[in-house]
Amino acid sequence: MPRPVTIFTGQWADLPIEEMAAMTADFGYDGIELACWGDHFEVDKALAEDDYCEKKHALLAKHNLQCHAISAHLVGQAVLDNIDERHKSILPDYVWGDGKPEGVNDRAIEELKNTARAAQKFGVDVVNGFTGSSIWHLLYSFPPVPPKMIDAGFELLAERFNPILDVFGECGVRFALEVHPTEIAFDIYTAQRALEALDNRPEFGFNFDPSHLIWQGIDPVQFIRMFPDRIYHVHIKDAIVTLDGRTGINASHLNFGDSRRGWDFRSPGRGGVNFEEIIRALNEIDYQGPLSIEWEDSGMERTFGAREACEFTKKLDFSPSNRAFDAAFDEEND
Repeated sequence: MPRPVTIFTGQWADLPIEEMAAMTADFGYDGIELACWGDHFEVDKALAEDDYCEKKHALLAKHNLQCHAISAHLVGQAVLDNIDERHKSILPDYVWGDGKPEGVNDRAIEELKNTARAAQKFGVDVVNGFTGSSIWHLLYSFPPVPPKMIDAGFELLAERFNPILDVFGECGVRFALEVHPTEIAFDIYTAQRALEALDNRPEFGFNFDPSHLIWQGIDPVQFIRMFPDRIYHVHIKDAIVTLDGRTGINASHLNFGDSRRGWDFRSPGRGGVNFEEIIRALNEIDYQGPLSIEWEDSGMERTFGAREACEFTKKLDFSPSNRAFDAAFDEEND
């Protein structure tokens, strides 16, 4: 059976969920990955209102949409981050509060625990998200970074995320970190170290997204093969490297969509990701979950792009063979 093709609503949270659900169905998607911001999935209301989840399911059923995961990227970012004024724009008022960093971290931790409880109530078993990182700013080792400072970042991951994962375990829900620059795990080796810091707890795995790996020079297929039992969810998202002798891979403090950047996101199939090999690798590890499109392309109108991305992904996906291609020769010789 083909894997369901869904769309992540994080980049569409400016639209009411009623409108977004109707558009998702019209685009041809099988389902929807609900972001925990805007009115797409509100954790506080899901826990406080007896009929919130029921109404959300009714809306999705009206448009024949499945939901396999909800996503808490924004609040997750505030769990490990060194909080500053940037975080106010991505957090609910009740998490931001007075903006004092320690309090924001604490409230983000509690919100992520509540997200697990809300996911259980809603009936999904994966929450995608970010962790943030207290050590991302130490990426370039100058002034020289003592190893103990990096160690402290992973120790903080264990200190803050183990209690969160306790709640996830109680709820029968898994947390899928989107491995991504600015997170505690942003490539293969930091992902491995994050797992080790958390004693390889089964509640913690990954939302595989090739777009954040390819521009770093990492083969996304190698990530799948490195963590075959930890791919809890998959994003279909593309990126392209545009180094031309002037552009830099660190993007020169230029925002997405600026042609002077050394890389940028692209609509699926229009960048540099080899999705053919990714599907083959997902088949090898027997991943049966959704292929969820996270659509970002600053140079393309988004409704055109979302519809095209759905068609691209449905055409792309295929099941593995259940027999060797040359088995017929053996049959002839029997």
